[in-house]
Amino acid sequence: MATTPTTPQTTRIRHGASVPLAIWPVAQRTAQYQRAGRYHPDCRDHPGKMLPELARRIVAEYSAPGALVVDPMAGAGTTLVEAALLGRRAIGVELEPRWVDLAESNAAFVLGTDADRLVEVHHGNAAGLVDLLGADAGRVDLICTSPPYACDVGNVDKANWDRGGGLCPSRTRNYSVDRGNLGHLRGDTYEAAMAEIYAACYDALCPGGLLVTVTKNTRRKGRTLDLAGLTVALAQRVGFTYLAHVIALHAAVRDGDLVGRASFWQLTQTRKARARGEPAHHVVHEDVEVLAKGTPQLTTHTPEVSDAR
Repeated sequence: MATTPTTPQTTRIRHGASVPLAIWPVAQRTAQYQRAGRYHPDCRDHPGKMLPELARRIVAEYSAPGALVVDPMAGAGTTLVEAALLGRRAIGVELEPRWVDLAESNAAFVLGTDADRLVEVHHGNAAGLVDLLGADAGRVDLICTSPPYACDVGNVDKANWDRGGGLCPSRTRNYSVDRGNLGHLRGDTYEAAMAEIYAACYDALCPGGLLVTVTKNTRRKGRTLDLAGLTVALAQRVGFTYLAHVIALHAAVRDGDLVGRASFWQLTQTRKARARGEPAHHVVHEDVEVLAKGTPQLTTHTPEVSDAR
């Protein structure tokens, strides 16, 4: 699906400043159909994958062909694959060995013989990004990543849940059984870990390079975690400049209306929240925060269209 760049509006942010605001319809097709026939079937095992169309749009808008794109929390490797398909060189870092293997499998499955030339996946902690990048540290044009959302995430096993068991298998819940994994962190420990990672991202980027993060605001015990605001604040604290904000719609646009596709997990949690008297609704978007190393002017690139989509 070809996309037309959205005319930016402006939105107020911290301390009275303002940034351009845009809306991207990135879910005209469901995530399953965006991956079907393109990505390795084992992608279903990863509990928190970025939408391919969203990753593609970020890379196309905020980097040029030939640029170096890095994802320090690579997961299933979606950012790496979409960047390579657009002619960028891509490097991923992932803490969990099974997801390293999955990202490499996806690259080989989608890119074939070009995978080794365009994509690298390193096993390691995102906080050590500079050391893992080696000679590429300080030369990165775009870091595109989606950090854990400081909430529980997992693959739904409805049959097990119907039998009275857990809704999500423990093996992939919060990305790992390792309690030290970032996916298990909450509150102050999450903030401290992410601050360290954003500092590493700052050091890894070239002057004027961009950090683009994808987050979602979540609810816990009736309270909303403003993860978008927290992410911007943590990034600004280490020197980033907040350039733009994008609303990435996870609902389809049909005849001028939004058509939501709530998951079983969302439906269940929303019903429980409403039963407790909380005014909960289905979330149909993610927040995309665009930040820069230094204070460059925001420029975008005409999104490339490929038959591979």
